[in-house]
Amino acid sequence: MENASSSQQAALSETPSYFTQEELNKVNSEFETGGVENVQPLLEKKVKELDNTELNIAVTGDTGAGKSTFINAMRGLRSEDEGAAAVGTTETTMEPTGYTHPTLPNVRYWDLPGIGSTRFTASSYLKEMQFKKYDFFIIVSAGRFTENDANLAKEIKRLGKEFYFVRSKIDADLYSMRKERGEFDEDAEMEKIRSACVSQLGKAGIPDPTVFLISSFKKNMYDFSRLMKTLGDDLPNIKESVFILALPIFSNEIIHKKGEVLKGRIWMLAILAGGAGGIPITGLSIACNIGILIGAIIFFRECLCLDDAARSRLAERKGKSMEELDAAAPSPLLGKITVDVIIWLCKAFVGVSAFAAVVCYFPFVGYLFAAGSTFLVAYKVLNKALTLLMEISEKVHDFAKGAA
Repeated sequence: MENASSSQQAALSETPSYFTQEELNKVNSEFETGGVENVQPLLEKKVKELDNTELNIAVTGDTGAGKSTFINAMRGLRSEDEGAAAVGTTETTMEPTGYTHPTLPNVRYWDLPGIGSTRFTASSYLKEMQFKKYDFFIIVSAGRFTENDANLAKEIKRLGKEFYFVRSKIDADLYSMRKERGEFDEDAEMEKIRSACVSQLGKAGIPDPTVFLISSFKKNMYDFSRLMKTLGDDLPNIKESVFILALPIFSNEIIHKKGEVLKGRIWMLAILAGGAGGIPITGLSIACNIGILIGAIIFFRECLCLDDAARSRLAERKGKSMEELDAAAPSPLLGKITVDVIIWLCKAFVGVSAFAAVVCYFPFVGYLFAAGSTFLVAYKVLNKALTLLMEISEKVHDFAKGAA
Protein backbone atom coordinates (compact mmCIF):
# COMPACT_ATOMS: atom_id res chain seq x y z
CA MET A 1 0.00 0.00 0.00
CA GLU A 2 1.37 3.44 -0.85
CA ASN A 3 2.61 5.77 1.86
CA ALA A 4 -0.45 7.19 3.63
CA SER A 5 1.16 10.46 4.70
CA SER A 6 2.21 11.29 1.13
CA SER A 7 -1.33 10.45 -0.04
CA GLN A 8 -2.77 12.87 2.49
CA GLN A 9 -0.41 15.61 1.38
CA ALA A 10 -1.24 14.91 -2.26
CA ALA A 11 -4.93 15.19 -1.48
CA LEU A 12 -4.36 18.44 0.36
CA SER A 13 -2.43 19.78 -2.63
CA GLU A 14 -5.62 19.57 -4.70
CA THR A 15 -7.18 23.02 -4.64
CA PRO A 16 -10.95 22.72 -4.80
CA SER A 17 -12.51 25.94 -6.01
CA TYR A 18 -14.57 26.35 -2.84
CA PHE A 19 -11.42 26.92 -0.75
CA THR A 20 -9.72 30.28 -0.63
CA GLN A 21 -5.95 30.26 -0.85
CA GLU A 22 -5.81 31.49 2.75
CA GLU A 23 -7.92 28.52 3.89
CA LEU A 24 -5.76 26.05 1.97
CA ASN A 25 -2.59 27.54 3.46
CA LYS A 26 -4.07 27.20 6.94
CA VAL A 27 -5.05 23.55 6.36
CA ASN A 28 -1.56 22.73 5.05
CA SER A 29 0.08 24.55 7.95
CA GLU A 30 -2.06 22.79 10.56
CA PHE A 31 -1.39 19.41 8.96
CA GLU A 32 2.38 19.97 8.96
CA THR A 33 2.47 21.07 12.60
CA GLY A 34 -0.14 18.80 14.17
CA GLY A 35 -1.23 16.17 11.68
CA VAL A 36 -4.77 14.95 11.19
CA GLU A 37 -5.99 16.00 14.63
CA ASN A 38 -5.25 19.66 13.88
CA VAL A 39 -6.77 19.53 10.41
CA GLN A 40 -9.97 17.75 11.35
CA PRO A 41 -11.81 20.74 12.96
CA LEU A 42 -11.03 22.94 9.94
CA LEU A 43 -12.37 20.34 7.52
CA GLU A 44 -15.46 19.67 9.63
CA LYS A 45 -16.20 23.39 9.48
CA LYS A 46 -15.74 23.47 5.69
CA VAL A 47 -17.95 20.43 5.11
CA LYS A 48 -20.67 22.02 7.26
CA GLU A 49 -20.30 25.23 5.29
CA LEU A 50 -20.78 23.33 2.02
CA ASP A 51 -23.79 21.45 3.39
CA ASN A 52 -25.40 24.62 4.76
CA THR A 53 -24.78 26.99 1.85
CA GLU A 54 -28.12 28.34 0.64
CA LEU A 55 -29.04 29.07 -2.95
CA ASN A 56 -32.22 31.05 -3.62
CA ILE A 57 -33.29 31.55 -7.24
CA ALA A 58 -36.17 33.88 -8.12
CA VAL A 59 -38.29 33.13 -11.19
CA THR A 60 -40.63 35.85 -12.37
CA GLY A 61 -42.67 36.67 -15.45
CA ASP A 62 -46.25 37.20 -16.55
CA THR A 63 -48.99 34.69 -15.87
CA GLY A 64 -48.84 31.75 -18.28
CA ALA A 65 -45.19 32.33 -19.19
CA GLY A 66 -44.16 28.90 -17.92
CA LYS A 67 -42.57 29.82 -14.58
CA SER A 68 -43.93 26.82 -12.68
CA THR A 69 -43.03 24.39 -15.46
CA PHE A 70 -39.49 25.79 -15.51
CA ILE A 71 -39.19 25.47 -11.72
CA ASN A 72 -40.38 21.86 -11.88
CA ALA A 73 -37.92 21.10 -14.68
CA MET A 74 -35.04 22.50 -12.62
CA ARG A 75 -36.07 20.26 -9.71
CA GLY A 76 -36.39 17.15 -11.88
CA LEU A 77 -40.15 17.00 -11.33
CA ARG A 78 -43.29 16.93 -13.42
CA SER A 79 -46.48 18.76 -12.50
CA GLU A 80 -48.11 15.56 -11.17
CA ASP A 81 -45.18 14.68 -8.87
CA GLU A 82 -45.49 15.23 -5.15
CA GLY A 83 -44.18 18.66 -4.18
CA ALA A 84 -44.28 20.05 -7.72
CA ALA A 85 -45.20 23.67 -8.40
CA ALA A 86 -48.81 24.01 -9.53
CA VAL A 87 -49.03 24.61 -13.28
CA GLY A 88 -51.79 26.76 -14.74
CA THR A 89 -52.65 30.01 -16.43
CA THR A 90 -54.12 31.74 -13.37
CA GLU A 91 -51.96 33.65 -10.92
CA THR A 92 -52.63 31.84 -7.65
CA THR A 93 -50.59 33.93 -5.22
CA MET A 94 -49.41 37.46 -4.63
CA GLU A 95 -46.53 36.30 -2.43
CA PRO A 96 -43.24 34.58 -3.29
CA THR A 97 -43.72 30.82 -3.15
CA GLY A 98 -40.62 28.75 -2.41
CA TYR A 99 -40.03 25.24 -3.78
CA THR A 100 -37.26 23.22 -2.18
CA HIS A 101 -35.03 20.92 -4.20
CA PRO A 102 -36.02 17.26 -3.63
CA THR A 103 -32.66 16.23 -2.16
CA LEU A 104 -30.82 19.49 -1.40
CA PRO A 105 -33.03 21.37 1.07
CA ASN A 106 -30.87 24.51 1.02
CA VAL A 107 -31.61 25.05 -2.69
CA ARG A 108 -34.91 26.82 -3.31
CA TYR A 109 -36.66 28.13 -6.40
CA TRP A 110 -39.06 30.99 -5.76
CA ASP A 111 -42.11 31.54 -7.93
CA LEU A 112 -42.76 35.28 -7.92
CA PRO A 113 -46.02 36.74 -9.21
CA GLY A 114 -45.48 38.57 -12.47
CA ILE A 115 -45.10 42.30 -12.06
CA GLY A 116 -47.85 42.73 -14.64
CA SER A 117 -50.26 40.96 -12.30
CA THR A 118 -49.55 43.28 -9.36
CA ARG A 119 -50.15 46.91 -8.53
CA PHE A 120 -46.51 47.54 -7.66
CA THR A 121 -43.93 49.61 -9.48
CA ALA A 122 -40.67 47.82 -10.30
CA SER A 123 -38.94 49.24 -7.22
CA SER A 124 -41.80 48.54 -4.79
CA TYR A 125 -42.30 45.09 -6.34
CA LEU A 126 -38.73 44.08 -5.50
CA LYS A 127 -39.17 45.32 -1.95
CA GLU A 128 -42.38 43.34 -1.51
CA MET A 129 -40.80 40.26 -3.08
CA GLN A 130 -37.92 40.29 -0.54
CA PHE A 131 -35.32 41.19 -3.15
CA LYS A 132 -32.23 40.70 -0.98
CA LYS A 133 -32.73 36.98 -0.32
CA TYR A 134 -32.28 35.90 -3.96
CA ASP A 135 -28.94 35.06 -5.55
CA PHE A 136 -30.23 35.95 -9.02
CA PHE A 137 -33.44 36.43 -11.01
CA ILE A 138 -34.76 34.62 -14.07
CA ILE A 139 -37.33 36.58 -16.08
CA VAL A 140 -39.49 34.21 -18.11
CA SER A 141 -41.61 35.15 -21.11
CA ALA A 142 -43.62 32.99 -23.50
CA GLY A 143 -43.84 35.74 -26.10
CA ARG A 144 -42.31 39.15 -26.45
CA PHE A 145 -40.73 40.64 -23.36
CA THR A 146 -42.97 43.34 -21.96
CA GLU A 147 -42.20 46.80 -20.69
CA ASN A 148 -42.83 45.44 -17.19
CA ASP A 149 -40.12 42.82 -17.72
CA ALA A 150 -37.66 45.45 -18.92
CA ASN A 151 -38.44 47.84 -16.05
CA LEU A 152 -37.97 45.01 -13.56
CA ALA A 153 -34.63 44.05 -15.14
CA LYS A 154 -33.40 47.64 -14.94
CA GLU A 155 -34.36 47.85 -11.27
CA ILE A 156 -32.66 44.52 -10.50
CA LYS A 157 -29.51 45.74 -12.24
CA ARG A 158 -29.62 49.05 -10.37
CA LEU A 159 -29.69 47.16 -7.07
CA GLY A 160 -26.71 45.01 -8.04
CA LYS A 161 -28.21 41.57 -8.66
CA GLU A 162 -27.88 39.35 -11.72
CA PHE A 163 -30.84 38.60 -13.98
CA TYR A 164 -31.37 36.41 -17.03
CA PHE A 165 -33.98 36.57 -19.79
CA VAL A 166 -35.61 33.26 -20.73
CA ARG A 167 -37.91 32.89 -23.71
CA SER A 168 -39.84 29.73 -22.88
CA LYS A 169 -42.00 27.33 -24.92
CA ILE A 170 -39.75 27.59 -27.98
CA ASP A 171 -40.68 24.01 -28.92
CA ALA A 172 -44.35 25.02 -29.16
CA ASP A 173 -43.44 27.99 -31.38
CA LEU A 174 -41.42 25.81 -33.73
CA TYR A 175 -44.16 23.18 -33.80
CA SER A 176 -46.70 25.80 -34.84
CA MET A 177 -44.40 27.02 -37.61
CA ARG A 178 -43.90 23.47 -38.84
CA LYS A 179 -47.64 22.84 -38.95
CA GLU A 180 -48.18 26.06 -40.85
CA ARG A 181 -45.25 26.00 -43.28
CA GLY A 182 -43.98 22.45 -43.45
CA GLU A 183 -40.18 22.23 -43.58
CA PHE A 184 -38.13 25.30 -42.65
CA ASP A 185 -34.73 26.29 -41.27
CA GLU A 186 -35.19 25.87 -37.51
CA ASP A 187 -31.90 27.54 -36.56
CA ALA A 188 -32.68 30.57 -38.71
CA GLU A 189 -36.15 30.92 -37.18
CA MET A 190 -34.74 30.65 -33.68
CA GLU A 191 -32.24 33.38 -34.50
CA LYS A 192 -35.11 35.60 -35.69
CA ILE A 193 -36.97 35.03 -32.42
CA ARG A 194 -33.82 35.74 -30.43
CA SER A 195 -33.08 38.91 -32.39
CA ALA A 196 -36.65 40.14 -31.95
CA CYS A 197 -36.42 39.63 -28.17
CA VAL A 198 -33.07 41.42 -28.01
CA SER A 199 -34.46 44.30 -30.10
CA GLN A 200 -37.54 44.66 -27.88
CA LEU A 201 -35.44 44.68 -24.74
CA GLY A 202 -33.01 47.14 -26.30
CA LYS A 203 -35.84 49.55 -27.09
CA ALA A 204 -36.99 49.25 -23.49
CA GLY A 205 -33.57 50.31 -22.22
CA ILE A 206 -31.72 47.00 -21.72
CA PRO A 207 -28.51 47.21 -23.80
CA ASP A 208 -26.99 44.00 -25.23
CA PRO A 209 -29.20 41.53 -23.36
CA THR A 210 -28.60 37.78 -23.62
CA VAL A 211 -31.76 35.82 -24.33
CA PHE A 212 -32.06 32.06 -23.80
CA LEU A 213 -34.60 30.15 -25.89
CA ILE A 214 -35.70 27.05 -24.00
CA SER A 215 -38.24 24.31 -23.62
CA SER A 216 -38.73 23.06 -20.07
CA PHE A 217 -39.85 19.73 -21.54
CA LYS A 218 -36.77 19.28 -23.75
CA LYS A 219 -33.82 20.14 -21.53
CA ASN A 220 -31.31 18.52 -23.89
CA MET A 221 -32.30 20.88 -26.72
CA TYR A 222 -32.17 24.57 -27.64
CA ASP A 223 -30.48 26.89 -25.09
CA PHE A 224 -31.19 24.97 -21.90
CA SER A 225 -27.62 23.67 -21.49
CA ARG A 226 -26.18 27.10 -22.29
CA LEU A 227 -28.46 28.68 -19.69
CA MET A 228 -27.34 26.18 -17.03
CA LYS A 229 -23.67 26.80 -17.81
CA THR A 230 -24.13 30.57 -17.67
CA LEU A 231 -25.99 30.45 -14.36
CA GLY A 232 -23.30 28.28 -12.79
CA ASP A 233 -20.37 30.27 -14.18
CA ASP A 234 -21.76 33.54 -12.80
CA LEU A 235 -22.09 32.26 -9.23
CA PRO A 236 -19.31 32.45 -6.62
CA ASN A 237 -17.38 29.21 -6.24
CA ILE A 238 -19.21 27.47 -3.39
CA LYS A 239 -22.64 28.42 -4.72
CA GLU A 240 -21.62 27.27 -8.20
CA SER A 241 -20.83 23.83 -6.77
CA VAL A 242 -24.22 23.74 -5.00
CA PHE A 243 -25.99 24.76 -8.21
CA ILE A 244 -24.27 22.00 -10.21
CA LEU A 245 -25.20 19.35 -7.64
CA ALA A 246 -28.84 20.51 -7.79
CA LEU A 247 -29.10 20.28 -11.59
CA PRO A 248 -31.46 17.74 -13.12
CA ILE A 249 -29.67 15.12 -15.21
CA PHE A 250 -30.40 15.56 -18.88
CA SER A 251 -26.99 14.67 -20.32
CA ASN A 252 -23.86 12.70 -19.42
CA GLU A 253 -22.02 16.01 -19.29
CA ILE A 254 -24.10 16.97 -16.24
CA ILE A 255 -23.17 13.68 -14.57
CA HIS A 256 -19.47 14.41 -15.11
CA LYS A 257 -19.83 17.97 -13.80
CA LYS A 258 -21.48 16.66 -10.67
CA GLY A 259 -18.74 14.06 -10.34
CA GLU A 260 -16.01 16.70 -10.45
CA VAL A 261 -17.72 18.71 -7.71
CA LEU A 262 -18.22 15.64 -5.52
CA LYS A 263 -14.65 14.50 -6.08
CA GLY A 264 -13.49 17.77 -4.55
CA ARG A 265 -15.08 16.70 -1.25
CA ILE A 266 -13.54 13.24 -1.06
CA TRP A 267 -10.16 14.15 0.35
CA MET A 268 -11.82 16.09 3.18
CA LEU A 269 -14.19 13.25 4.03
CA ALA A 270 -11.36 10.74 3.88
CA ILE A 271 -9.21 12.74 6.27
CA LEU A 272 -12.17 13.06 8.66
CA ALA A 273 -12.70 9.30 8.46
CA GLY A 274 -8.96 8.68 8.78
CA GLY A 275 -8.71 10.97 11.77
CA ALA A 276 -11.42 9.00 13.52
CA GLY A 277 -9.62 5.74 12.76
CA GLY A 278 -6.74 6.54 15.12
CA ILE A 279 -8.94 7.03 18.20
CA PRO A 280 -8.75 3.95 20.49
CA ILE A 281 -12.41 4.13 21.53
CA THR A 282 -14.29 1.31 19.90
CA GLY A 283 -17.80 2.72 19.65
CA LEU A 284 -16.78 6.21 18.63
CA SER A 285 -14.28 5.03 16.03
CA ILE A 286 -16.75 2.69 14.35
CA ALA A 287 -19.54 5.28 14.33
CA CYS A 288 -17.39 8.08 12.91
CA ASN A 289 -15.56 5.99 10.34
CA ILE A 290 -18.42 4.00 8.87
CA GLY A 291 -20.89 6.85 9.30
CA ILE A 292 -18.78 9.25 7.25
CA LEU A 293 -18.36 6.76 4.40
CA ILE A 294 -21.99 5.65 4.34
CA GLY A 295 -23.24 9.23 4.56
CA ALA A 296 -20.95 10.32 1.73
CA ILE A 297 -22.04 7.50 -0.59
CA ILE A 298 -25.72 8.21 0.09
CA PHE A 299 -25.10 11.90 -0.68
CA PHE A 300 -23.27 11.01 -3.93
CA ARG A 301 -26.20 8.83 -4.92
CA GLU A 302 -28.74 11.59 -4.27
CA CYS A 303 -26.77 14.18 -6.25
CA LEU A 304 -26.54 11.76 -9.18
CA CYS A 305 -30.34 11.23 -9.06
CA LEU A 306 -29.99 7.60 -8.02
CA ASP A 307 -31.86 7.72 -4.72
CA ASP A 308 -35.03 5.64 -4.49
CA ALA A 309 -37.39 8.58 -4.99
CA ALA A 310 -35.58 9.87 -8.10
CA ARG A 311 -35.35 6.41 -9.66
CA SER A 312 -39.01 5.77 -8.90
CA ARG A 313 -40.05 9.01 -10.65
CA LEU A 314 -37.83 8.19 -13.62
CA ALA A 315 -39.22 4.66 -13.94
CA GLU A 316 -42.81 5.87 -13.68
CA ARG A 317 -42.49 8.51 -16.38
CA LYS A 318 -40.90 5.97 -18.71
CA GLY A 319 -43.57 3.33 -18.03
CA LYS A 320 -41.06 0.96 -16.45
CA SER A 321 -40.73 -0.72 -13.08
CA MET A 322 -37.92 0.10 -10.67
CA GLU A 323 -36.61 -3.42 -11.21
CA GLU A 324 -36.37 -2.86 -14.97
CA LEU A 325 -34.60 0.45 -14.45
CA ASP A 326 -32.13 -0.98 -11.94
CA ALA A 327 -31.42 -3.93 -14.22
CA ALA A 328 -29.73 -1.48 -16.59
CA ALA A 329 -26.90 -1.21 -14.06
CA PRO A 330 -27.28 -3.68 -11.19
CA SER A 331 -25.15 -2.78 -8.19
CA PRO A 332 -25.12 -3.06 -4.38
CA LEU A 333 -24.78 0.75 -4.40
CA LEU A 334 -28.44 1.05 -5.42
CA GLY A 335 -29.56 -0.77 -2.27
CA LYS A 336 -29.16 0.08 1.38
CA ILE A 337 -25.64 1.31 2.10
CA THR A 338 -24.32 -0.71 5.04
CA VAL A 339 -21.01 -1.81 6.54
CA ASP A 340 -21.18 -4.86 4.27
CA VAL A 341 -21.23 -2.58 1.21
CA ILE A 342 -18.15 -0.74 2.49
CA ILE A 343 -16.34 -4.04 3.03
CA TRP A 344 -17.39 -5.16 -0.47
CA LEU A 345 -15.86 -1.99 -1.93
CA CYS A 346 -12.65 -2.60 0.01
CA LYS A 347 -12.28 -6.22 -1.07
CA ALA A 348 -13.40 -5.77 -4.68
CA PHE A 349 -11.83 -2.47 -5.67
CA VAL A 350 -9.35 -1.11 -3.14
CA GLY A 351 -6.99 -4.08 -3.01
CA VAL A 352 -7.37 -4.47 0.72
CA SER A 353 -7.88 -7.92 2.24
CA ALA A 354 -10.99 -8.67 4.25
CA PHE A 355 -8.87 -8.71 7.42
CA ALA A 356 -7.27 -5.36 6.64
CA ALA A 357 -10.72 -3.90 5.97
CA VAL A 358 -11.84 -5.05 9.40
CA VAL A 359 -8.70 -3.63 10.98
CA CYS A 360 -9.26 -0.27 9.33
CA TYR A 361 -12.91 -0.04 10.29
CA PHE A 362 -12.92 -1.69 13.69
CA PRO A 363 -10.19 -0.09 15.84
CA PHE A 364 -10.77 -2.49 18.75
CA VAL A 365 -8.95 -5.01 16.49
CA GLY A 366 -6.28 -2.75 15.14
CA TYR A 367 -6.49 0.84 16.36
CA LEU A 368 -2.69 0.98 16.46
CA PHE A 369 -2.75 1.28 12.68
CA ALA A 370 -1.87 4.86 11.84
CA ALA A 371 -4.76 7.19 11.13
CA GLY A 372 -3.23 7.68 7.68
CA SER A 373 -3.83 4.03 6.80
CA THR A 374 -7.52 4.50 7.44
CA PHE A 375 -7.44 7.69 5.42
CA LEU A 376 -5.94 5.87 2.46
CA VAL A 377 -8.63 3.18 2.47
CA ALA A 378 -11.39 5.77 2.92
CA TYR A 379 -9.99 7.87 0.08
CA LYS A 380 -9.92 4.90 -2.28
CA VAL A 381 -13.34 3.63 -1.22
CA LEU A 382 -15.02 6.99 -1.80
CA ASN A 383 -13.28 7.54 -5.14
CA LYS A 384 -14.31 4.11 -6.36
CA ALA A 385 -17.86 4.49 -5.07
CA LEU A 386 -18.20 7.82 -6.88
CA THR A 387 -16.79 6.39 -10.12
CA LEU A 388 -19.20 3.45 -9.96
CA LEU A 389 -22.18 5.69 -9.19
CA MET A 390 -21.36 7.96 -12.13
CA GLU A 391 -21.23 4.92 -14.41
CA ILE A 392 -24.52 3.64 -12.99
CA SER A 393 -26.14 7.05 -13.46
CA GLU A 394 -25.07 7.14 -17.10
CA LYS A 395 -26.43 3.64 -17.76
CA VAL A 396 -29.71 4.24 -15.94
CA HIS A 397 -30.39 7.57 -17.66
CA ASP A 398 -29.31 6.24 -21.07
CA PHE A 399 -31.72 3.33 -20.56
CA ALA A 400 -34.48 5.77 -19.64
CA LYS A 401 -33.84 7.81 -22.78
CA GLY A 402 -34.10 4.67 -24.85
CA ALA A 403 -37.40 3.87 -23.15
CA ALA A 404 -38.85 7.28 -23.96
